[in-house]
Amino acid sequence: MTSQSCPYTMDPAGRDIQGEAALLRERGPATQVELPGGVVVWAVTDTALIKRLLTDPRVSRDAYRHWPAWENGEGDLAKNWSMAMWMADRNMITAYGDEHRRLRKLVAKAFTARRTQALRPRIEAITAALLDEIEAKGQGQPVDLRMELAYALPTQVISELLGVPDRIRDELLGVIGAWMTSQDSPEDAARYAMRGYELLVELIALKRAEPADDLVSALISARDDEAGAGLSEQELVDTVLLMFTAGHETTANLLDQAVYTLLSHPEQLELVRSGAASWEDVIDETLRLEAPFANLPMRYAVEDIEIADGVTIPQGDAMIISFAASGRDPLVHGEDADRFDVTRATRRDHIGFGHGVHHCVGAPLARLEAEIALPALFARFPGLTLAKPADALLPLESFISNGHQELPVHLGLTAARR
Repeated sequence: MTSQSCPYTMDPAGRDIQGEAALLRERGPATQVELPGGVVVWAVTDTALIKRLLTDPRVSRDAYRHWPAWENGEGDLAKNWSMAMWMADRNMITAYGDEHRRLRKLVAKAFTARRTQALRPRIEAITAALLDEIEAKGQGQPVDLRMELAYALPTQVISELLGVPDRIRDELLGVIGAWMTSQDSPEDAARYAMRGYELLVELIALKRAEPADDLVSALISARDDEAGAGLSEQELVDTVLLMFTAGHETTANLLDQAVYTLLSHPEQLELVRSGAASWEDVIDETLRLEAPFANLPMRYAVEDIEIADGVTIPQGDAMIISFAASGRDPLVHGEDADRFDVTRATRRDHIGFGHGVHHCVGAPLARLEAEIALPALFARFPGLTLAKPADALLPLESFISNGHQELPVHLGLTAARR
C-alpha cells in the first residue's frame, strides 16, 4: 500500500512533535493521517505546497460550507468528536472569502502597528513586575519560567487588552488548556465547550452593561464601514474566543521555546550577548525551529486540488497544516534544519505565524512581547540555567500547541543579590 492509502496515526499527546514531523515529511509533501476519533485528513508538510495552498481560493477554513463530514454542524462529528471546537467556532479564522475579509477587517483595527507599539510601556511594566516576582520566588530554588513568565505575560497582556476580569480569565484559561490537548472524551470535550461559551457570554453581558476602553467593548459596538453590518452574536463570541486564545497560547510557546533553546545552546546565547546576533534573530529562529502551533486544524478542499507527484486532494477532504514540518524543511533550510542557529541565513523564511490571508493579525504583538521579555529576563538573571536536563523536560500533551509542561530554571543569583 502507498503512504496515501495507509494513514499515519498522529500521536494526540504530542510526545515527539519533531520526530513525527520528520516522518510525515518522508511520506511526501502531503499525506493522509488519522486524528483522534479515527478522523482521516491530509497533513501538509512541504513549505512550498503549504504556501501554495494557503493562498489558493480553492482552500477554505469553513467546515460548514466545505467539509461534508461536518454535516453543517449537525452530524456525529460536531456532537461527539473531541476536536469539534476547532471546527465549530465562527470567526475570521474559520471564515471563507468575503466573510473572512469582513471579520478580519474588524479585528485588524485593534492590531495596527501604531496601536501595538502604544502597548510597549505597559508590556515593559508587566514584564518588570513579573521578573520581580520571579526573583522573590527563586531564592535558592528553581522557578517554573513557563508559568511565571512565558504564560503569565501574554495572558495578562491579552486580558487587559480585551478587558477580561480575573474571575473569568482564570477559569477560561483552564478550559482552553483542556481544548488544546485533544485527548478528552467526547463528554468532557462537550462539557468544556459549554463552560467556555458560558464564560464568554458572561463576559460579553458584563461589557454590554459596563462598556470600557477595551477590545471586547469595541467589538460589541463594531460596525462594518462598508456594509453597515456588525458581528452576529455567535461571531462576536467566537471572535473574542479566538483573540483570547491566540493572544496568549502562541506567545507563551514562543517565549518558552526561546528560553529553552538559548539555555540548551549557550554558544547561541553568547552570540546575542556579544552583539553578533539580535533578539529579533532569536525570535525568528525560534519560530522556525519550534512553531508555536505544530499542527493546525483544519482546512478543506473546495474542489479537487492536484498536488505534487500526481496526488490529488479530493473536494471536501480536510487538511491540517504542519508548521512544525515546514520549519525544518531541508529544501528551505538545508540539511542542518534541525539545528538551532540564530545566524542562519534562512531564519526569517518561516511561516510560524501563518501565511497568506490567514497570517496572524496578532503577530506584531507577540513579537513585541518577546522583544521586551527576552532581553529583560537575561539581563536580570545573567546566570540563568535549566534546573533539569534539557531532554528531561516534558512537552505539552498536545499535537497542536508546542511548548513544555514546565520550564524549571535556576536564576543564578549571587549572594549579594539575595
